[in-house]
Amino acid sequence: MEKKYINPDTLLAPRGYTHIVTIAGPAKLIFISGQVAVDKDGKLVGPGDLKIQIRQAANNLKAALAAAGATAADIVKTNTYIVNYKQSDYSAMREARSELFPDGEPPASTLVGVTSLAVDGLMVEMEAIAAVK
Repeated sequence: MEKKYINPDTLLAPRGYTHIVTIAGPAKLIFISGQVAVDKDGKLVGPGDLKIQIRQAANNLKAALAAAGATAADIVKTNTYIVNYKQSDYSAMREARSELFPDGEPPASTLVGVTSLAVDGLMVEMEAIAAVK
C-alpha cells in the first residue's frame, strides 16, 4: 500500500492538514465513529473546557485505532465537529492535532462548527478513516 500526500500549488497552502491523500495497492480501511470526551465509563471529561475535551476525544480515537490494529499515523481523513465554533477555538484544535499527528504528513481534514452534539456538555466530536496494509 502506498499513501501519497498532495498539496497542489493551485490551492492555498494548508496548515495542519493535507488537501489530498491517495491510497494505492491493497489496504484495510478502518472507519472510526465519532469519538467524544467521555471516559470508558461514559463520564464526561473536561466539562466546559474545549482543550481538555479535544484531548480526550483524540485519546479515544487512538484507543479505537489500536483496537483495529492501527495508529494515528495510519489516519488518512478526519472530520471534527466543534459546538459553537469560534475562530479562537482553532488554536486549541491545532495544538491537539499536533499531538495526534506529531510526525509525517497530516491527513486530509474537515472542521465543522455545529450547534450541538448528541449529548449536552459535549463540545467536540472527532471521526477518522485509516488505511493499513
